[in-house]
Amino acid sequence: QYHSSARLWQGIPSIERGADGCFYATWYSGGKTEDPDNYTLVVRSDDEGRTWSEPILVVDPPEKVRAFDPNLWTDPRGRLWLLWAQSWELFDGRVGVWCSVCDDLGAARPGWSPPRRLAHGIMLNKPTVLSSGDWLFPVGLWRDSAWMASDAPGLLAHPELNAERFSNVYVTRDEGATFALLGRADVPRRVFDEHMIVERRDGSLWMLVRTDNGIGESVSTDRGTTWTPGEDTGLGGPNSRFFIRRLQSGALLLVNHVDCSGRNNLTALLSEDDGQTWPHRMLLDGRKDVSYPDGFQAPDGMIHIIYDRERYGAKEILLASFTEMDVRAGQPTTAACRLQQLVSKAG
Repeated sequence: QYHSSARLWQGIPSIERGADGCFYATWYSGGKTEDPDNYTLVVRSDDEGRTWSEPILVVDPPEKVRAFDPNLWTDPRGRLWLLWAQSWELFDGRVGVWCSVCDDLGAARPGWSPPRRLAHGIMLNKPTVLSSGDWLFPVGLWRDSAWMASDAPGLLAHPELNAERFSNVYVTRDEGATFALLGRADVPRRVFDEHMIVERRDGSLWMLVRTDNGIGESVSTDRGTTWTPGEDTGLGGPNSRFFIRRLQSGALLLVNHVDCSGRNNLTALLSEDDGQTWPHRMLLDGRKDVSYPDGFQAPDGMIHIIYDRERYGAKEILLASFTEMDVRAGQPTTAACRLQQLVSKAG
């Protein structure tokens, strides 16, 4: 029942390179839409994203518990983390970040650790490893909104958690053995948080947060304990997920919607001054309903960005593979650049 031919819709993907050199991708599906029947799946590619397996792992909780918003991350020890959210029905007001970790990807039948709950909330984006050795996990606990008020009355079931409904940061200083709530940012007009953190060259931490008018920001100068009042970055966007990461060269890569009229014009941008300016950009996919980028940079320098297209129409998960040189040129210039590669098509 988890095969691509059986899926009615799919979206919200993440991708990572495992210690075995294979690519792993995850997203969620199940049911007719985002509903209690959702499950999370993992697929694998052993040819750098050109072809992909059917699911090798599925997280499908029983009854009306949904598994959604998954993310993949390879930690500094080479372990592959699958993180996802679980909620009773659509949104129960508390939710929870769960994980399972694999440290033997090269085995004939890799083993995954028993599922473990880390925190209240949802963690859609990758952790950040600081120069200090701390691992920061961006966990959001959604606050009230019109969407929740109409479709998720469970929000009212946990008023004791209202003090945690921010763009939170959890820290682990023992390589994932224990976690603690470190700090939280309050960014005006944020929607579902979906935040990411970058350590800047001056040692400060820059948090970017999804907002209804684009991307908001907050800064910490004490390694994530306190955060400045949120402001708008001016980067714009259609109220959707983005992706930011520091590249091997030291430049920052941002994947966002540029000059858009909705979730179109998904674009890769480069900054050499820690996000003050973004002079280099390359269009990855200009079509409508392309969204939710996630990615990584491989040891050979190739950048791989996964995203979805028309979750209920084309039902596609796509991959863009390119180099920093391509982005600087503003167009595909290298032979290795491959855009709009099909990872999966439901139905």
